[in-house]
Amino acid sequence: MTERLFLDQPALPRTTATVQASDPAGIVLDRTVFYARSGGQPGDTGVLRWEGGETPIADTVKGEGETILHVPAEGAALPPSLTQVDAEVDWDRRHRLMRMHTAMHLLCSLIKGAAVTGGSVGADRSRLDFDLPNPPPKEEIEAGLNALIAADHPVGIEWVDEAVLDADPGLVRTMSVQPPRGSGRLRLIRIGTGEVQVDLQPCGGTHVARTGEIGRLTVVKIENKGKQNRRIIIAPAA
Repeated sequence: MTERLFLDQPALPRTTATVQASDPAGIVLDRTVFYARSGGQPGDTGVLRWEGGETPIADTVKGEGETILHVPAEGAALPPSLTQVDAEVDWDRRHRLMRMHTAMHLLCSLIKGAAVTGGSVGADRSRLDFDLPNPPPKEEIEAGLNALIAADHPVGIEWVDEAVLDADPGLVRTMSVQPPRGSGRLRLIRIGTGEVQVDLQPCGGTHVARTGEIGRLTVVKIENKGKQNRRIIIAPAA
């Protein structure tokens, strides 16, 4: 099992860890700050350093069971098993992904009542697909996003019993991806506080601490991807 430090400490850029297994297909650590690709968010890149060597990490993916595989760059040196390493993510890329993933939650909050049929988080642009025949005007969505960003709402992580989903299945907006079940715990991302609740959804991704960190956004375009499917693409404002 790989301890996932990013679940409770998404702003932690590095950690020390012990190599559990080392292979060109992936390096397993006992703990990591590297997010493994899932839910539309790409896996982290970065580097593992140890006395006498270092390995650039080109991707991070889920392995067997509860392990995470740090995929080394092609031809890179591999740390021996049981070696202690310093694991450091490419923080600039990670932070851009965190900003965009949080922005997608804001976008979801603006498109009320429409199920999400797909999505992809990118460092430079992201998209959400909605079961929505008549989306609001692009300018209206953009103004709404930037108002939520300017309000600098707090973004919090909460752990609850997964039975909460049985009591309130409407928490899940996505049709294509369902939260993992079986562990007994469910991770929620809450944006807003008190009477001002912007969004509350199950999510295993990494997010910024406040919406103000996102920076101004632009709605690049709204695409027609089917009879009722509309794709909304967002990007940082120039």
